Amino acid sequence: MPKLRRTAAWLIDFALVVALATGLAVLTFHRISALVTDVPELAAHSGFDLLTSRGDVIDASENLGLSVWNKSVLYVEQAFGLLIVVTFLYQWASLTFLGRTLGKALTGLKVTPRAGRRAALRAAVTTTADVVVYALACVLLIEGQFVLSMLVWALAVAVFFCNALPVLGRNCRSLADRLAGTEVTGLGLDTSGTHRPAVGTYGNAPHGW
Repeated sequence: MPKLRRTAAWLIDFALVVALATGLAVLTFHRISALVTDVPELAAHSGFDLLTSRGDVIDASENLGLSVWNKSVLYVEQAFGLLIVVTFLYQWASLTFLGRTLGKALTGLKVTPRAGRRAALRAAVTTTADVVVYALACVLLIEGQFVLSMLVWALAVAVFFCNALPVLGRNCRSLADRLAGTEVTGLGLDTSGTHRPAVGTYGNAPHGW
């Protein structure tokens, strides 16, 4: 049951990340679309380059295309950067001031202790496992680094499971919990791994034992 609550909490928090990513994707699409409006201005600059190109028409045309492409890539990279920053701030602020994210609050869980340094480290590891490495793989793909992008994608999957799989263990602590020295607790959730003996189990034993 505790593991199901941890999974549900993660799904809620990750849904927020997906919603943010969707919003940033729409914003980035509109920013790139707006470049079409700027094409006449870019073409004017390209026309000046054409006049001063001494007949090198191909080079002047390439400069126009590269200008639009480079701006488009920059917009995408900015969106991924903003996604990483907002995700980290969400995790850090939630743990520092509330001791729980929205997902954990809705599932009756909390993170202890919630000291600033521990919260920052846990937020950094969680953000890296859930967002950072995947974002890096996407950026490399856009930059044309296909082989390196695939390697980073594989690394992203490995990092994600290295963080998530320990939750299935006896103490239900993720890699982020272990590195930050925190644990997730809540009503009905015991992460100590030990159980007190029932009252009366040793009640009849001689006092000399």
